[in-house]
Amino acid sequence: MKVAQSADSAKQSSTPPRHRGRSLLRLVLLGFAVAMLPVMVLIYQAGQAISELSALADSSARQAVDDTRRARALINLTSEMERAARQYEVLEESQLLDVYRDRMARFEQLFDLQVERLGSLGLESPLRGMLAELRDFPELERDQQQALLARFPAFAAGVDELGIVTNNLVDTRLEAMRERAGRIYSDLWLKLAVTLALTLAAILFFTWRIIRPIRQLERRILSLGSQRRESVEEIKGPAELVVLGRRLDWLGERLDELEAQKRTFLRHMSHELKTPLAAIREGTGLLADGIVGSLGKRQREIVLLIDDSSAELQTLIEQLLDYNLVQHNRTLTVTRFDVVTLIHEVIGKHRLAFESKGLSLDVPRKPVYWQADRVRTGRIIDNLISNVIAYGADNGSLWVRAWNDERMLYVEVANSGERISEQDRDHLFEPFYQGRIRRKGPLKGSGIGLSVAAESAAIQHGSLVLVDDAEEDVCFRLTLPMADAGQHTQPIEPAARAADEGIAQTTNSSG
Repeated sequence: MKVAQSADSAKQSSTPPRHRGRSLLRLVLLGFAVAMLPVMVLIYQAGQAISELSALADSSARQAVDDTRRARALINLTSEMERAARQYEVLEESQLLDVYRDRMARFEQLFDLQVERLGSLGLESPLRGMLAELRDFPELERDQQQALLARFPAFAAGVDELGIVTNNLVDTRLEAMRERAGRIYSDLWLKLAVTLALTLAAILFFTWRIIRPIRQLERRILSLGSQRRESVEEIKGPAELVVLGRRLDWLGERLDELEAQKRTFLRHMSHELKTPLAAIREGTGLLADGIVGSLGKRQREIVLLIDDSSAELQTLIEQLLDYNLVQHNRTLTVTRFDVVTLIHEVIGKHRLAFESKGLSLDVPRKPVYWQADRVRTGRIIDNLISNVIAYGADNGSLWVRAWNDERMLYVEVANSGERISEQDRDHLFEPFYQGRIRRKGPLKGSGIGLSVAAESAAIQHGSLVLVDDAEEDVCFRLTLPMADAGQHTQPIEPAARAADEGIAQTTNSSG
């Protein structure tokens, strides 16, 4: 019963809590709606403005045409009235008086409309006075009619002036309409600018609301991939992304648990395997030396085979522990040291391998002082030289060069032998990768030597690359920047520190 309850509680703890918030789809739709709202308002206001401009233009044009037509009609009626009056004076026909009265009635009607339309122009009173005199023309005596005919030129001039004033007023009103249209257009441009600003702000805001949690997720994924657990703020955003962030947190915790279990397993494995392995090697050494009695030829071959296999097993265990240590111990112990002296120390460990392989050495002699992690730098050089022993040509050459400038230290390890293919170059520094070139010697490689070297360089903010050289077949270049004294990146665990000290004292073999 307790086992079932503990399993249920573990299952509940491993399941991320559900987040009740705005979903990504709702956020996207809301963003589109908010971004489109100012545009729709602008479209509505633009339609209203266009309708206003259209109505204003239609009304102004119609009024201008009516005013102009009335002014011309008044001028024509004045001419017809004067013509009918002068013809009556000559012919004295009553029909001409009827024509005169008809033109007078039409003139008065149009004149009243024009005055009502245009307002007081300063010409209304004089024209109305002369119009009242001309209205009585048919009832006057002949001599009075002749005297009244002399008033027609002044009356016609007043009507012509009324037409000019009418045209001026029409032009003024049309100009006012143009100004009104210009103001409407300016207002529309201003509203357009404000609308674009609001739309852009809405787009940027909702883009930020979506992109920000995505970038947080990206940082968390990179943190998981680089095995550097960093504290990241809680994701706030769409529900789907929040749930995904919590699942990543849960995944990170599970990975940390598995990583801790792996480190514990490797530590236990190292202790459990080294003790019987040391006993086996000691026993085979005693048998091979004849301490417990002489051995036959066949027996001695079997003992030497066991000794070689145990040595191979010890090398592989040390390589695996070395790789695990580099992956999880990122503490830097920075000191100032002579790089050339370090190179000679590493080469001294492999002196017997050089003699058996027949390699000729070309190493620097002039001291090169630099400030870095001496242990990790020695591990890089050791792996590169071990790589030359494993893959270099027999009776070939090994070159080691070291120099520095104000900012960088450069160390090159080159050798003669088979060139590395283009296909292997892309995967050369990947863990456990073994290329097409066959390893020389009795020991099989694990494929982690170069990855350990590259990781040790990256921890010091440097790089290890394969470069093309005109003189050598294979050339690796190590580049290290000047480190700050006492620099530390992460605290080192006591067990890892002990393992580091033990591995630093052993001979590392690359794969």
